[in-house]
Amino acid sequence: MTCKTTFLKKCDQFSGEFSGAFADLGTFLPLVLGLIALNHFSPQGIFMGFGVFALFTAFYYRRPIPVQPMKVIAALVIAQGLTPGMLQASGMMMGVILLILAFSGAINWMAKQLSPAVSIGIQLAIGIQLMWMGAQMMSQTWLLGLGAFTLLFCSRFLPLRYLAMPLVIIIGMLWQYHSGSLLTPESALLSTQASMQSTMHSQQWSLSWPTLSEWSSAAVLLVLPQLALTLTNAVIATSAMAKEKFPGDREKFTPKRLATSSGLANLLLTPFGATAMCHGAGGLAVQHHFGARGIWAPVIFGSSCLLIAFSWGENVAWLLGLIPLAILGSLLSIAGLQLAWSKRLLDGKPFCILVILSTAAICLLLNTAAGLAVGVILEMGRRHWRIFSDLKS
Repeated sequence: MTCKTTFLKKCDQFSGEFSGAFADLGTFLPLVLGLIALNHFSPQGIFMGFGVFALFTAFYYRRPIPVQPMKVIAALVIAQGLTPGMLQASGMMMGVILLILAFSGAINWMAKQLSPAVSIGIQLAIGIQLMWMGAQMMSQTWLLGLGAFTLLFCSRFLPLRYLAMPLVIIIGMLWQYHSGSLLTPESALLSTQASMQSTMHSQQWSLSWPTLSEWSSAAVLLVLPQLALTLTNAVIATSAMAKEKFPGDREKFTPKRLATSSGLANLLLTPFGATAMCHGAGGLAVQHHFGARGIWAPVIFGSSCLLIAFSWGENVAWLLGLIPLAILGSLLSIAGLQLAWSKRLLDGKPFCILVILSTAAICLLLNTAAGLAVGVILEMGRRHWRIFSDLKS
């Protein structure tokens, strides 16, 4: 191998790591900027939390395991205007619950009850939800959103595919700057750029502790709705997908390890202003799609978050606000598509496909916990039927 070939290969690998580091912005930025702009939370505390968690994840797993906001908690806090204390209380409670499940062995038992078909069904439902959310974010500027989505989707067939994502973001920021139609997320929907910029640069970091009423309200309003999604998507489904993407490191990605890292991050960082955080199968899918394979993607992302936290000001808020909502929506839709698709949908056995579609349908119609229950019941019925058939024969 010549020096030129080696150099080009290294450049290709680094471009993949760089693209993968920011490939999950479609999930990350709408919720984070919503918390900062609309709920007046400390940007320093939130970005500091993500930076520390991402760097810890990088050296703990040495693979691009994503770091995301807990979607249900963040969305409910934004939509209902809940207090920073409730957000902190929910993060710490989630941390304690995850650590108890990890060290008691309950999380491993739960993972064993989840067959591949049930896991794929949950991923299908979450993927569809992400694609729908992305489509809503693109709805105001369909031309820009669909153009970005098409380029990102087709980039997998291009030689310099890992450069597509940063190119799309740069083009979108230039378009936003010159068009004057500055839009930012509000609970993953719409807000105004003026509102965001007038609030984001004035926030100051401060250490606080939830009140007793905030603890009790957070347990009912935030923790219970989030728990099922975290256990399925952020722990069990992420474990299954990571083992599939990196078969040589299967022992690193047990549900216990993922629950432990998420639990510690929430328990230790939310008292300092971080939002509730977790891993996520959708983030892993899109980061891997754009070329992240090793430690550098989470290192780049975590370092960028810490840089933003330490240098937060009006200029940083303005720069982040230049990323169009349609571009974030296209990234979110790509993440959803990557998460939803599985070869089992084409080559699986009929009962396997039935479990996948039934699980996904109940997840979409009711909630993730109900979908999980239906999938497990169907799988248990199949196992008992097989045992009964064997005894008869």
